[in-house]
This record gives sequence, C-alpha cells and structure tokens, in this order.
Amino acid sequence: MTAETFALGLNSFGEVATDGDRILTDAETVRLLVEEARLAESVGLDVFSVGEHYREGHTDSATPVLLAAIATATDRIRLGTSVTVLSTNDPVRLYHEFSTLDAVSNGRAQIVLGRASATESFPLFGYDLADYERLFEEKLDLFVRLQRDEPVTWSGTVRTPLVGQRLHPRMPAGGIPTWIGVGGSPDSVLRAARYGLPLMLAVIGGRPQRFAGHVELYRRALARAGHPVRPIGQHSLGLVADTDEEAVETWWRYWQPVVTRLAEERGFYRPDRRRYEAEIDHGALYVGSPETVARKIAATARDLRLSRFDLKYDITHLPRKARARTIELLGGEAAPRVRELLAKEPTHV
Repeated sequence: MTAETFALGLNSFGEVATDGDRILTDAETVRLLVEEARLAESVGLDVFSVGEHYREGHTDSATPVLLAAIATATDRIRLGTSVTVLSTNDPVRLYHEFSTLDAVSNGRAQIVLGRASATESFPLFGYDLADYERLFEEKLDLFVRLQRDEPVTWSGTVRTPLVGQRLHPRMPAGGIPTWIGVGGSPDSVLRAARYGLPLMLAVIGGRPQRFAGHVELYRRALARAGHPVRPIGQHSLGLVADTDEEAVETWWRYWQPVVTRLAEERGFYRPDRRRYEAEIDHGALYVGSPETVARKIAATARDLRLSRFDLKYDITHLPRKARARTIELLGGEAAPRVRELLAKEPTHV
C-alpha cells in the first residue's frame, strides 16, 4: 500500500436525516443516500458503503437495491456494504444480487460480511440466535465457494445442498472483493485469515490501537495458511466540519441520544461529555476539522497497517447539511491531507 493507493470511503446505515426542523421520510432518506454517493464521487472519495439494519430510523434493509440505484447515478466510486449479515441471508441469493450489482456498476461491487452485532434480522427471518456461529461459518464457506469454484458442489446443515451448480450472471474470476467484518473476536480474525479474505475492523469505541494485536494475529495466520498479505480496513464513526468546535458540538447533539438509547438496550455506560471528548482525543470518534481528522486517520493507519479507512458519517436526525459538509470536507480536504501525511511517514503493510 502506498499513500496514493490508500482508500478513503464513507459508510452509511441509512439513518433518517433532518432538513431544518423537519424529519425526512424514509423514502426521502433513501433518495438522499443516492445524492450523497454522487457527492462522494465528485469530491474524490474511493468507496461508498451501505449497511444492513432492521430498526426504526434506518433505511438500509435492502442494501443491494440501494447500491444498484447508486450505481446508475455514479461512474467511478466503488460500491460496497458497511456490513452484510451473512448469517440471515441465503448465500446463493446474495451471490446473485452482488453479481448483478457488479455487472450494473461495471465491476465496482464489493461486500463486507459479518455475523451481526444488531440481531433483529434473526427473528425477522426465522433464525435462531443459538445457531449464530454455525450459520455464519457454513454460509461463509458456501459464499466463498460460489465465488471461487465453478461448478459448485456443497453440503451443510443450514440449507439444502448444491450439486454441480452454476450461477448466473457470473462474477469475475475469483469473485468480488469480500471482506470479513470484525468487532473484536479473535476467532473472526482467524476465520478471515483461513479463507484469505481482507479484514475490516469495526472500531466504534476505545483506542483503535488496541486492535494492533488482532492485526498481528491476522498477519501471522495468513502466513501460516499460505496466503499473501491482504488489506486491512477500519470502520469508525465521525463528522468533519469547518472547525473543531463546530464538529464537536454538532456530533455531540446527535450522538448523545443515540448512544443513550443503546446503553439502555445493551447495558453499557451512558455517554457523558467527559467520555465523549476522550473518545475524540484518543478513541474511536473521528470528529473535527479536516486537519484534525486527517491527522488522526493517518496515525491510526500507521499503527494498524491500514489500507483503507471508512467514516460512518450518518447518525439519526443529523441534518442533511452537516452530512453533506462532512462528505465535502472529507473528500476535498481531509483525504488529500491523509495521503500527504502517509507519504511523509508511510505505513508498512
């Protein structure tokens, strides 16, 4: 990886935006995502990714459809997923959706696969959380085989077997870029290495450098499995504004109620201003002016040997103007500055 090839992108969970005092409808937010992807391409960002959630206030439940709409509105930017919950998707259907997206977008499709930190899809689609690990392990094996083998013969316990199956439209040889999303589990790191797949670190709290051990584990496991070095990316939350003060105050206003609700649901600490500012100074929130955010991304990239950084820029009810300004400043000012900093002091991938 060189400074020139370091990729910077955006992640969206399709969170409902506001326009002045008005909360946008779900449909308006879906259309806004297409606009924002077009803006991201115009300011030179490399990737636009959409998540998969089934919660009120999120509009990303049909990710391949959204990405196909974005594909027709853009020409260059790569299109992927913040995370696709493989455990509750059928790998064959997923293959068809993303091979079609790759064809529509002229080879720009990619995907991040995860086990799910938000588990609403399990009861929604009739899956048992007790099968959490087995579902992901077997379906990952099948999805990788579908991309790498033709025809495919496969059997497991989570779906009917395939015998000599060929799927159409075909993906390019070897499949599309397929990353494994990891939220902290060493087993997930080892699984990514075993399949020789790139690693996407979801760093949403605490010092990003605490994942350095996962990076070393991944690189050693790749070598033991006989795979070459693979890319490592990071997904984190944040906002870019013209000044540090504006960014800090804006993000706090919308981040605090969201994290308060999550704290009540999941039993972790309620956010306070001191912890919030510590996350900005030393943790996983990338909030500030273009210079502040660029310096933090570059430092993390060196520490974790990253090839890619994705900023999760939307949060419930964040004004559309603040979202647009983040995109403009990340692509127009922060991204060139990150590459300048990495050129002066490269990361050793």
